[in-house]
Amino acid sequence: MFFRILLLISCIQFIDAKDNSSDILFLKIQQLEDEIASLRSELESQAYLIDQLSNNNEDVTENNESSNQFTQIDDKIKIDGIYDQAIQSLNKQDYADAKEKFNFIYKNFSNSEKIPLSLFWIAEISLSETNIKEAEKNLMLLIRLYPDHWRTPLAHKKVGDIFLAQGNKKLAKEKYKYVVNSFPDDNAASLALQLLENME
Repeated sequence: MFFRILLLISCIQFIDAKDNSSDILFLKIQQLEDEIASLRSELESQAYLIDQLSNNNEDVTENNESSNQFTQIDDKIKIDGIYDQAIQSLNKQDYADAKEKFNFIYKNFSNSEKIPLSLFWIAEISLSETNIKEAEKNLMLLIRLYPDHWRTPLAHKKVGDIFLAQGNKKLAKEKYKYVVNSFPDDNAASLALQLLENME
């Protein structure tokens, strides 16, 4: 009898140990998935940067053409004035004019809060025009050049939306997990979490 009780206790301890090792294994797998999502995001940013460097000549040509279009802008108008004009055009749903002004800000100014915001709005306008490639390009620029900007979490989430719209649920899921894990206090994380729950 004593031997049977001892055997029963040993079996219970073995099962508990097995459950604990399963839990630890599950947690390790989750950590690895999060690291993969983070690395994939960094890889996308690096690939985009390489692509941008290889297309540098095209950008220089476009920049010169854009500068010529704005030669009539009074030199006294600062970036804030141009940004305000772009926002007014956006509010009037004159997307072409807004996009042109946001592009001008990005290409002709530096060290301003308005540059990452301009990239974000260019991407938003491009999404509304269903120009997915241009939207993704500007979101990736925002992510790469301004990783600490307050719009970057939402830019990451929108890249996930693009993946989802293209039917790539795996990449979308990884991007949403990255947003949830990297920016837990941002509104973009709750939006991404909601989308993750809907994908389950």
